[in-house]
Amino acid sequence: MARRPKRAEHDNHERWMVSYADFITLLFAFFVVMYGISSVNEGKYKVFSVSVNQAFGANGKAGEGNAIHLSEQEMYFKSLVDRRNARLAEIQRKQNESMQNLAKDLNASMASFVKNGQMNVSQTGRGVELEINASALFKQGEADIEPEALKTLADAAKVLAGNDFAIEVEGHTDNLPISTPKFPSNWELSSARASSVVRLFIDQGITAKRLKAVGSADNQPVDSNDTPEGRARNRRVTITVLNPVAEPEPTVLSAPEQQ
Repeated sequence: MARRPKRAEHDNHERWMVSYADFITLLFAFFVVMYGISSVNEGKYKVFSVSVNQAFGANGKAGEGNAIHLSEQEMYFKSLVDRRNARLAEIQRKQNESMQNLAKDLNASMASFVKNGQMNVSQTGRGVELEINASALFKQGEADIEPEALKTLADAAKVLAGNDFAIEVEGHTDNLPISTPKFPSNWELSSARASSVVRLFIDQGITAKRLKAVGSADNQPVDSNDTPEGRARNRRVTITVLNPVAEPEPTVLSAPEQQ
């Protein structure tokens, strides 16, 4: 049989294109890195320098360079943290000062309630809290604010309208059950009382989005429900002006008196 002739092998003259493509890719990456370096500030350059040294440094001298740059990096970030903490401290100081002034103004505007022992103003970790005895605002088993209390609450609302702090109004009852067509349980009664105060505040110009009405029924007593005096104190409405910056310790500005 006749042998098949061998195919003539030709040199591949286009192999240089593979190396050329690799070179172009590396060159492109190099210019991207150079552009990135030119558009960052000194602090970011230090971070980049540390990263490059950590990625490519292998000998002892490179390690020493990394340590120097890492120290500079730590100093840079420490300065950022210090400036941030200073800003937060100043914000907290101003917020606390605003809360203290607000507590004094509310104490003055509701002096009649405070004098009669029907309300106390305190500054807690959440903000400024007004605790008002329910007997000063409502008839027993009702949620309509008494006419005598409307003016005092309106005066408080004028003080509260002068700031942008969120306000939470919470109704509380004693543990004696209630069952009427209007209020099947203490949940409905406490919620309705909180809502009555919120509606009054809105009518006095406080923005509705700042307000929240909460009904807690008899689940958060401040005194024993075993005595009439304790139950009277548990029937209350608390108005809390929420502080965006929390306080660690409460400071009582006026103490409540037993009814």
